Amino acid sequence: MNAALQRTGRRTPVSLDDVVAPSVMEALHVLRVAITVFDADERLIFANQHFGYMFRSLPSSDELVGRRYEDIIRLEVAGGEIANGPGRQDIDDLIAMRRTSLFHGDYAPRDLPLADGRIIEVKTRKTPSGGWIILWTDATQARHNFERLNAAIALSADAFAFYDRYDRLTLCNDEYAALNGDITPSALKGSGFNEVVERIAAHAIAENERAAWIEKRHELHRVPAGAMTIETVNGIAYLMRDRAASDGGRIVVFTDVTEHHRAEKVLNEQTRALADTKKALAASKAQSDVQANYLADLTTKLDQTAASADTTKKTLLRTMSHELKTPLNAIIGFSDLLGTLADSAGPDQIREYAGLIHMGGNNLLRMLNQILDLTKISAGRYELNRQPLDAGLALWHLKDRFDGAALDKNVEIIIENGGPGLMVDADETAYNAMLGNLVENAVNFTQPGGTVRLNAASAGDAVLLTVTDNGPGVPEEDLARILEPFEQGGRGTADHPAGAGLGLTLVKAYCELHNGTLTLKSGTCKGFTATIALPVGK
Repeated sequence: MNAALQRTGRRTPVSLDDVVAPSVMEALHVLRVAITVFDADERLIFANQHFGYMFRSLPSSDELVGRRYEDIIRLEVAGGEIANGPGRQDIDDLIAMRRTSLFHGDYAPRDLPLADGRIIEVKTRKTPSGGWIILWTDATQARHNFERLNAAIALSADAFAFYDRYDRLTLCNDEYAALNGDITPSALKGSGFNEVVERIAAHAIAENERAAWIEKRHELHRVPAGAMTIETVNGIAYLMRDRAASDGGRIVVFTDVTEHHRAEKVLNEQTRALADTKKALAASKAQSDVQANYLADLTTKLDQTAASADTTKKTLLRTMSHELKTPLNAIIGFSDLLGTLADSAGPDQIREYAGLIHMGGNNLLRMLNQILDLTKISAGRYELNRQPLDAGLALWHLKDRFDGAALDKNVEIIIENGGPGLMVDADETAYNAMLGNLVENAVNFTQPGGTVRLNAASAGDAVLLTVTDNGPGVPEEDLARILEPFEQGGRGTADHPAGAGLGLTLVKAYCELHNGTLTLKSGTCKGFTATIALPVGK
């Protein structure tokens, strides 16, 4: 290192090799963060290997050692590393801006956009010897996620706000800012929670209710999760939810429930009217008997009608009875509980019951959609919108979609071959449904500690997409049978019972619509492999 410096005529700085143990140096080189160390004269004395990976156009770290920070910035610009690279007259301004992090205690992280689309977060700290340590971290994904979050909450009809662990507002949308009066989200950013509460109270809450509202609002903010309904002076009702985040901050959501609030008032009035009606009915028992007899006769007629249903309908209902009854029982049962416990249930209990009702409804909707799609395909009325799709990118999207469920079961999803550029000719909705069904089955039926593997490969004029798990498998003699509607392979568990038997049937039907094939390979205790062959996209 020192010899290289002598050849370039630069002053030899102190080498970290002389003061840091070899094992520590090796540890610095394997980090996924780029580290550079400069002496008091702003000359580089160390750069780990990841710095070279981050800036490919720069010379090796041995050649960079001894150069001043501004020289390295000029090399970045010359190598085309910087996004919208400055002209010659602007380079000095860029250098001055970058060097401000070395002085005046201005150590706030800065984002450095690169020409290839990456965003590098640069953090600077002073060393005891008067030099600087600069950390370079690839923050591209984090920044993109933040932009997506901003876009999502901007599109939402709800009012969203996020507070950090110090109760400072860090992000909100226009709807939340509007609750504070004539103010923009950017102007509201950085405000303290107490300040925001006072502003909302002054702008939206009736004067005689403000003190009580502020007190209750602070109470909810101190518990892990809470909710309350507020009605503003302009007649809009909101369900306000305040929940603690994992980083110590808080998430606040205001949902417009005006119509629901009005419906509740009407329902209360109807409840009182029904109470009066019950009193009147109690005085007319004879009329009640007549109604009871009528209902008994009606029940008898319905039973007779059901008994005369055709054999095909009976077979369908018998096959689907468990799948229909289970979500319906959950929906009806928990709806009854919500009605019974409406005045005494807490927010968490109501939220739990509502979630179970939602899950049951989704299960019913999914099963009905599968039946409708199969019906359309059988009738030749399912229209495909085929286009070239990136097969590997779809696998990564599937991994993101099911990683949460897999993590809950201690199952790992691995993409063995999913590089970009391998195109498949398919309808995007049907394509995602095919792979989604296969990956969901694999995650559901893989035992804890197991693995689900995804693979995309070219095979002549076809693209092969394979989903493999190491779960209990299906007997080989059952593989043809489970492709028929309402047939199940017996891989169900207590947590994930066998479903309606439509998933693989639908995958096979989609494949045949695309002039493709579905191949299954399995055996008892041998795992399960499903391979889709679809035409190559051009």
